[in-house]
Amino acid sequence: MDKNILLETYRLMYSVKVMAETYEANRPITKYVHSTSRGHEAIQLAAAFQLKPQDWVSPYYRDESLLLGMGWTPYELMLQLLTKGDDPFTGGRSYYSHPNSLADDKPKIIHQSSATGMQVIPTTGVAQGIQYKEHVKGYWTNNDEEKPVVICSLGDASVTEGEVSEALQFAVLKNLPIIYLIQDNEWGISVTSAEGRAMDAYEYAEGFKGLNKIRVDGTDFAASYDTMRKVVNHVREHRKPWLVHAKCSLLNHHTSGVRKEFYRTDEDLAKHAQNDPLPKLREKLLNSVTEDVVRVIEEEVTATIKQQFDKAVAATEPDPSKVGEHVFVPTPITEEKGERQPAGKDKVIMVDAALFAIRELMEENPECLLYGQDVGKRLGGVFREAATLGDQFGDQRVFNTAIQEAYIIGSTVGVSAVGLKPIVEVQFADYIYPGFNQLVTEISKSCYLSCGKFPVSTIIRVPIGAYGGGGPYHSGSVESTLLSIKGIKIAYPSNAADMKGLMKAAYYDPNPVVMLEHKGLYWSKVPGTEDAKTIEPSRDYVLPFGKGAVVLKASEEAIENGESACIITYGMGVYWAKAAAKFFNNQIEVVDLRTLFPLDEELIYATVQKHGKCLILTEEQQNNSFAEALAGRISKNCFRFLDAPVDVLGALNLPAVPLNMGLEAAMLPNAEKVKERLVQLLGY
Repeated sequence: MDKNILLETYRLMYSVKVMAETYEANRPITKYVHSTSRGHEAIQLAAAFQLKPQDWVSPYYRDESLLLGMGWTPYELMLQLLTKGDDPFTGGRSYYSHPNSLADDKPKIIHQSSATGMQVIPTTGVAQGIQYKEHVKGYWTNNDEEKPVVICSLGDASVTEGEVSEALQFAVLKNLPIIYLIQDNEWGISVTSAEGRAMDAYEYAEGFKGLNKIRVDGTDFAASYDTMRKVVNHVREHRKPWLVHAKCSLLNHHTSGVRKEFYRTDEDLAKHAQNDPLPKLREKLLNSVTEDVVRVIEEEVTATIKQQFDKAVAATEPDPSKVGEHVFVPTPITEEKGERQPAGKDKVIMVDAALFAIRELMEENPECLLYGQDVGKRLGGVFREAATLGDQFGDQRVFNTAIQEAYIIGSTVGVSAVGLKPIVEVQFADYIYPGFNQLVTEISKSCYLSCGKFPVSTIIRVPIGAYGGGGPYHSGSVESTLLSIKGIKIAYPSNAADMKGLMKAAYYDPNPVVMLEHKGLYWSKVPGTEDAKTIEPSRDYVLPFGKGAVVLKASEEAIENGESACIITYGMGVYWAKAAAKFFNNQIEVVDLRTLFPLDEELIYATVQKHGKCLILTEEQQNNSFAEALAGRISKNCFRFLDAPVDVLGALNLPAVPLNMGLEAAMLPNAEKVKERLVQLLGY
């Protein structure tokens, strides 16, 4: 090998050794939990040296050597270790070796979390987005410009995660340009490979037809370098997925908090020490340079690491006043624009309003993709909510996925990161739960923990609610669970015009949006929901998030006489409320929230203060719901204006919606139940 490469590698390997020793010797200072890459240096540096600025890589929490090889300095890594304000990755918000970067001179890194294996889906999404841009938009048609590759690094123990399987399945199905770099040190914290795995990652890969694979001694730098060079070059040219299984040694603690002496024997530690990459490389290096040359490198590295550590210790702490920044990036849609009811247009049903909105967006924006289960041209969605889109835009832009809710949701992280706008669908709200890992761990935290570098710009469509015989797995409401996640926006339109306006606003919003679409309102087939059909708004119509609407007003006379009440609701609740209000003499005012986060608190509080009596109406099971939480906020903010306790009406507190329609009706609110509650409220 080139002597200069070996010298640089030894310098970085020795840096990792001195860094680990420095952290261990200063435990009161390096108090936050961290891992080091001791024992993994050879394969990580070998991989890093193949990468170019146009590439993408997802390191995991033991990959400091990979980061050093990509050009990050020990000082920059130490700023994250010590949670300093100038931490270039997260501004002191996340752990050591949890990077993200858009640096022009280095490979790009999406937000990295701690959840083992979870990075595989978002990173595969990066490769998915790159492939689309190559095939459809022609970004890399210049043969002189090398195409990007994607590397996803993970430990062998994490390959047992089900979401890793979903990612591998998609990568081989679509032939994505990605390398899964598996570092196998035979431990998963205290669980040995024999205890936790029926097979290693290389053997596991046998089940994925089309996934190229190779084994390598990850402690041998020369072998690792040669392997990674060949694999990266193959992916760069042939655009096929690979899995590299590298055997490594674990020479340090699992983390600073889970220490090797807690569970590892002297025999095990001695076995791993025999394959320490550092003395192996030192011995090889002495074949071409003198001992004095190596000793000078070691002395220089030791002095440099001390100087950089001292500098990092003295660096400024984060500003506590900025802790709330970067939850979202600003959206350009802040005002209602366009014609909501253009002259000469026909009324449309809600499902078509969504369809037309997406069709217009895809016509205007080639970076817009739509995918999910059964949304392709053969069916166009089980509710026909994507009908004709596959025919019009082709399989590259509108396509079916396997039954993989985690992949559908989590891939949007990577697809968005490369500049595309994915619109994806989870077939029923009840089936969003397999995707919650990705929604919570990756999507919701990405903007905040990357300090605004990686907001996830996506729309996740979720058909929701009960409408007659859907049963326990196709009728659920999930808004309270979603609203417990910070860092996502949630819309819940109740009519066609709102559907189109909010869909357009969601598209131009650079943040993640969950669009809850009530199945019972899609076609206005449920009695009493005819008003869900509206004139189709104009092509340029947008409706900003956080703006509710008064859909039914009480008379001024009723308000002045203290004989009025308001209903705060959304979705199907709008129609139950309007139907119940007919039994009262212009005494009821109904507010449709339209978006659940952000919430139009100004309208809510002003309406409650005007009437003094409030009923919050939801289709969800009532206990511990969003509706009950909102009642508490209203009570606090409107206490002086209330003439009665804030009331809440939701579904019965049952684990699921029964299939029998009589039982379903008994569980859910309806106009009659709302009427009874209003009688009590007005009579208070």
